[in-house]
Amino acid sequence: MPSLLLVSIGNTRTRVAAVRDDALEPSRVLATGEPGEAARVIAEMALADGDGSSRVVIATVNPNAAGAIEAALRGTGVDVLRFGRELAIPMVNTLEDDSTVGQDRLLDALGAFARSKQACIVIDAGTAITVDFVDGEGTFHGGAIAPGLAMMLRALHEQTAALPAVTLTPELVPSVEPPMEGDEKSPFGRTTTQAMSIGVVSAARGLVHLLIDRYAEFYNAYPRVVATGGDAAMLFENDPLVEAIVPDLTLIGMLEAVQRLDALADAGGDDEPG
Repeated sequence: MPSLLLVSIGNTRTRVAAVRDDALEPSRVLATGEPGEAARVIAEMALADGDGSSRVVIATVNPNAAGAIEAALRGTGVDVLRFGRELAIPMVNTLEDDSTVGQDRLLDALGAFARSKQACIVIDAGTAITVDFVDGEGTFHGGAIAPGLAMMLRALHEQTAALPAVTLTPELVPSVEPPMEGDEKSPFGRTTTQAMSIGVVSAARGLVHLLIDRYAEFYNAYPRVVATGGDAAMLFENDPLVEAIVPDLTLIGMLEAVQRLDALADAGGDDEPG
């Protein structure tokens, strides 16, 4: 029986993973837009051994989707705790107003720092692209938010008269390596689809590389660079600046947060970061 079930609800994808013996098991990826199916899988995993003792903890950047999944869970015997409602995220930050920061950004940073125990730059390449910085003491300093690949392609199509709707596929993604003589994958877009694909991928990579340099200059050292999100592998596989691609980084951060909160409760403290 899992002691804990973690559910990370994004704008496009929902990841669910069980925790057994304080270790995260492999996650399942579900469509956020199908709350009934997501609720069915969550209930099935939470009640796998029949005693209903699992805690189900949700983090979300999409409150409407989370509400729909919670509504679909009613009557299944599964009780839910949510970050931002019953649970705080125990991470010190320097933000002007931390009530506005996305839970995924804080949890990604918490997960990256928990794994590396050093300053980190955390890239989340999903519906939006975020590039955030956490220092060597584990303090979250914020970062940058930009459109994701699909959003950029959709904007090009919807805001122009002639550019087509394009779905990015691996064969359209330019290599991170400079093209060599005789390379079959040209750096030039010889069709409109190719040109749009090269444009949005280059925009995303250029943004990330620029911010990595800026953050490193500010910190006077190169932090560890970690990427997550649905487009991370497509963008940053073999990228010389990105040291690790961790699909379950938000879930790792959720587990770290729950463990910190449990430790505070056991010590008689509250659930706020100190």
